[in-house]
Amino acid sequence: MIRFASLLTGAVLLAGAAQADPVVRHKIPGSDFPIARAVEVPADATTIYLSGAVPAVVNQDAERGSLAAYGDMTEQTRTVFQAIETSLKEMDLGIGDIVKLQVYLVGQDGKPMDFAGFMKGYTEFFGTEAQPNLPARSVFQVAGLANPGWLIEVEAIAVREDKD
Repeated sequence: MIRFASLLTGAVLLAGAAQADPVVRHKIPGSDFPIARAVEVPADATTIYLSGAVPAVVNQDAERGSLAAYGDMTEQTRTVFQAIETSLKEMDLGIGDIVKLQVYLVGQDGKPMDFAGFMKGYTEFFGTEAQPNLPARSVFQVAGLANPGWLIEVEAIAVREDKD
């Protein structure tokens, strides 16, 4: 009987160990700003690093490489996150699986980056009722990107949780 109890206890422990720990997103205390203060990723998760995503052309009639071809900051932000979402879907992941973003924004005509325009596009994808998962995030103003019409580039890190 003791041997059976030991085997049963071992089986229960193994079954518990097979349960994946969830990703834990820590909110910023006292804030409703749509980013996480920190994100904990369990050791049994797979980490996916996405290369920088850049805006799509939204106006085929505009001059190639021009701001008019890619739209304003909000439109560019929207097309970047749509591209990231498409890449993630191809890997059986979603935008809610993102745990970290690095965002590079360019100012225009000697003015600072359009952070408000970025946030308008960003909040269509993060912190919504349909997709409440918030990533840890950094935003940097840079002098320029590889294409003069681009105002934004985003690198993302996503996690595939082990669903055992």
